[in-house]
Amino acid sequence: MLRRLSIRDFVIVDRLELDFAAGFGTLTGETGAGKSILLDALSLALGERADAGVVRMGFEKADITAEFDLLPDGELAAWLAGQELDSGDDVLILRRVVDAAGRSKAWINGTPVTLVQLRTVGQWLADIHGQHAHHALLRAEIQRQLLDTHAGTGELVSEVAACWREWLRLADLRQAAERDTAAFAHERELLGWQVKELEELAFDLDEWGEINAEHGRLAHAADLLGGVGEVLDSLGEGEQAVCPALGHCVSRLSALETIDPALAEACVLIDAAAIQADEALHALRRYRDRLELDPGRLAEIERRIGAVMDVTRKYRTTPENLPALVAEWRTRRDMLETSADPERLAAAEGEARAAFDAVAGHLSIARSSAAAALSSEITKTMQSLAMVGGKFEVALVPCEPSVHGVENVEFQVAANPGQPLRSLAKVASGGELSRIGLAIQVMTSRDSATPTLIFDEVDVGIGGRVAEIVGQLLHRLGRDRQVLCVTHLPQVAACADWQWQIAKETRDGQTLSVVMPLEGAARVEEIARMLGGVNITDTTRQHAAEMLAGKTG
Repeated sequence: MLRRLSIRDFVIVDRLELDFAAGFGTLTGETGAGKSILLDALSLALGERADAGVVRMGFEKADITAEFDLLPDGELAAWLAGQELDSGDDVLILRRVVDAAGRSKAWINGTPVTLVQLRTVGQWLADIHGQHAHHALLRAEIQRQLLDTHAGTGELVSEVAACWREWLRLADLRQAAERDTAAFAHERELLGWQVKELEELAFDLDEWGEINAEHGRLAHAADLLGGVGEVLDSLGEGEQAVCPALGHCVSRLSALETIDPALAEACVLIDAAAIQADEALHALRRYRDRLELDPGRLAEIERRIGAVMDVTRKYRTTPENLPALVAEWRTRRDMLETSADPERLAAAEGEARAAFDAVAGHLSIARSSAAAALSSEITKTMQSLAMVGGKFEVALVPCEPSVHGVENVEFQVAANPGQPLRSLAKVASGGELSRIGLAIQVMTSRDSATPTLIFDEVDVGIGGRVAEIVGQLLHRLGRDRQVLCVTHLPQVAACADWQWQIAKETRDGQTLSVVMPLEGAARVEEIARMLGGVNITDTTRQHAAEMLAGKTG
């Protein structure tokens, strides 16, 4: 749940440090006092888009930090660990800074993150139902999403979408094959020739390096033999060979060293040179013995090199790229062998259609069961919202197969007894829509895994006994979740476990928003203000006290 919210220089807020409690809490106050501003600040911390207008006039940046409780073994904790964003304890801290130019930065547990990462985390932490949420319920896709959430069919929905896309892909391939059979066949035949040519060439990169090195040796064998022979003469095979001369020098100095030990160092150095020269002499003799003039082998290698270069010129590539080129052609050829066979594709398309039908059928069954339960729950709730005899139904209307399955979801309502069920968008008045929408939101919020639920003036358009019922619904919802509600209705506020008053004050010529926790007489006074307006009487205060005393426990 939301534990703390820190706000700096946001719209008309200078500095606020708010500690939140569990259960059902309400934010109340005069219109324009800044009640929704607090929720806007929280929305920014949860990843909503920002602009320069949120920065308090005359200041460089707005800074919002939200602190939440974190279940150490939950999905969110696992996700944070996978992103290396975990803090190692049961606290999660989100921070968002927006500057006067509209640029923003975000942090999770002190680590800079992208807005996408922040928004992903936010979806685990809170559901925000805004003032226009009732109107969103008129959209077919929202109705379908609410039912699927209530049914817990997330995996089935994803599987249906995947099967649909695979079916569509194969259908497109089959149609293309039927349309372009001749072109595909020609391309496949051409690729077959090209692949065969390269396979017959049997090109290998390691072999290519070896034959080029061997070609260099054979092409210059005469020069190599001549040069090596000259060096051999100089080292040990000529009249003035170096190796025998060095050996003589060593023998002579060794004899003189017995007379004067100072010659020992020179003797050692010349001896080492003699050893090195002798080793070089043996290495060159071995090289000369291996090296031979072989015109036949040279011609064979030149034919091989010529064949490779002919192919590379033909296909405008390099020898090093030939393995990748033949692999690419094989892949394309294999794909065309399937793509150019309409019968095979039609069979695969049929299998994909069957897979889609099977999964879509499971989804339809799950939706049907959830639709019946949700219809009953919302119909029951409508009776307590001044719509006695009204009926609500989640209708599943068969449709052509689509990425969403084989039925459309339509919310239907009969607001009064004896009326036929019709689409929610066509029959609900503004007040009825508010009540039905609120019932839907409260019912479906039970399905949400998020620990914090926020309702921003969703009770607009209701009052009296209905408002009291709404307050009781939210209070019951607050037994399992943290529920925050911005409201103008005293009946709703009186049902809350705790209440804050949002007000404006002027300091140093600036209008600022302030938050005051209400308890005891202060809360009675605020409920009385909401009941009686400007002139608050003792009777109004007594009524307010009675409302607070009689709230749902």
